[in-house]
Amino acid sequence: MNKPLSAEAARNEAEQLRRLAEEAREVRDHHREALETIRQERERLRDTAETARTASEEARGAAEAARHALVDDVRATAETLNATLDEMKVVEGMRRTLREIRDVNNLDSN
Repeated sequence: MNKPLSAEAARNEAEQLRRLAEEAREVRDHHREALETIRQERERLRDTAETARTASEEARGAAEAARHALVDDVRATAETLNATLDEMKVVEGMRRTLREIRDVNNLDSN
């Protein structure tokens, strides 16, 4: 009678080990899925960071180009103002000369 009990105990133990192994596989599969989800999220974040870095570089390049354009515009404005000032000096010199001529003519008339 020991033999059938021993065989039954062995079957029970084998079934219990099979269930434990199945539970371990399920836990392992769950962990594997969780790790895959984390890996995918990290990859998505990496892609987002790369997109942000690229956009930042493009914005920096555009800002640098705008700065250069602004510097060029300021230089052009300064050159125009200098040319205008030179023209104003010439006009003022002509006015002065005309006044002097007028004053000389007024003296001659008197």
